[in-house]
Amino acid sequence: MRRTESATMIARAAVVALFAAIVLLGSAQAQAQDYPTKPITLIVPFTPGGSTSVIARAISDKLSEALKQPIVIDNRGGAGSTIGARAVATSRPDGYTLLLGTNATLTIALRLTRNAGYERKDLASIGFVGAVPNVVAVNAKSPVRSIAELVKQANNADKPIQYGSPGIGTVNHLSGELLAHTATIKMAHVPYRGAMPALSDLLGGHISLLFSAIPNVHSHIGAGTVRALAVTSAKRSSLVPNVPTVAESGFPGFEAVLGYGLLAPAATPRPIIDRLNRELRATLANESVLKLLAQEGVEPLATTPEEFTTIIDREEPKWSAIIKDLGLAAN
Repeated sequence: MRRTESATMIARAAVVALFAAIVLLGSAQAQAQDYPTKPITLIVPFTPGGSTSVIARAISDKLSEALKQPIVIDNRGGAGSTIGARAVATSRPDGYTLLLGTNATLTIALRLTRNAGYERKDLASIGFVGAVPNVVAVNAKSPVRSIAELVKQANNADKPIQYGSPGIGTVNHLSGELLAHTATIKMAHVPYRGAMPALSDLLGGHISLLFSAIPNVHSHIGAGTVRALAVTSAKRSSLVPNVPTVAESGFPGFEAVLGYGLLAPAATPRPIIDRLNRELRATLANESVLKLLAQEGVEPLATTPEEFTTIIDREEPKWSAIIKDLGLAAN
C-alpha cells in the first residue's frame, strides 16, 4: 500500500513538474514572439569615444530599425570592462539589457580582476561582430620610429618605458606585456578608464607609448600627431597599410587582436537570442554598416551564437597561458 502511495506521489510530482516546464516554455515563446516591446539598453563597458563605442553606434541603428525599438547606448567603463559586463550578467534575462563585449571581457579580464562579479557562464553569446588590430603608437614628437628603435630605447633607458591601455585585463594591456616579454625589454603598464583618457595622456606627453585599437587613433595618425610603429595583428590592416606588423618588425608569430561580440544575461530565452542573432547577422551584411566598420578598421564576421562561443573558448587557453607565462597576478 505504502509503495503504491509513494509511486502515486512521485507520478503526481512528475506531472506537476512537466506542466510547469510546459507553462514556462510557452511563456518564453510568447515573450519572444512579442519581443521587443520597449527600448533596449546596449551597455558598452568602456568610457565614451573608444573603438567599442564606435562599433556600438555602427550596428545599433540598423538593429534598432530591424527590431522597431530604440537602442540606448550606455557607457559603463572601468575595471578593464568588468563593471559593464557585471551589470549585464546580473540584469534581468529578458533581452532588454545587452553587452557589446570584447574577447578580453570574457577571458583576460576575468583572470586579472579579483571579484569581477561574473563568470563566463553568466553571459550568453548572441553573435560575433568583428575584430580590430591594436596599434603600437607614440607621440609624433618622439624620436622612436619603429619597433626596433623602441627596443633600443628601452634597453638604454634607466627605467621602464611607460605604456598606456584602456585598463587592466584588456587585450591592449596584454599586448604590451607580451611585447615586453617577447622583446625582453622593461615596460611599465599605466591603466586608464578607457581609450580616450589614455590617448589624451599620450598626446600630452605623459606616457611614452600607447597600445590602442586602430579606430581610436586613426584620425591622429592621419593628422600627424601620433606615429604608428606597428599593428598587433598577423597581417597588416587595410586602414593603415603602410604600418608593419609586430611580427614583421622582428618578432615572428606575434599576434593580439580585439574581438567584439554581442552578449546577453545567461538565462535569456533562446528564441530571443535567436531573434537578436538573426538581426545582427543581417546588420553585418548591410552595405552601409560594412562601410562604416571598414572605415574604422573592423574586420566583420557574422556567426551563430555557438560559433561565437567557440571563438571565445579558443581564446581562453591562449590568454591564460600568456598570463601564466608572464607571471601576471590578479588585481
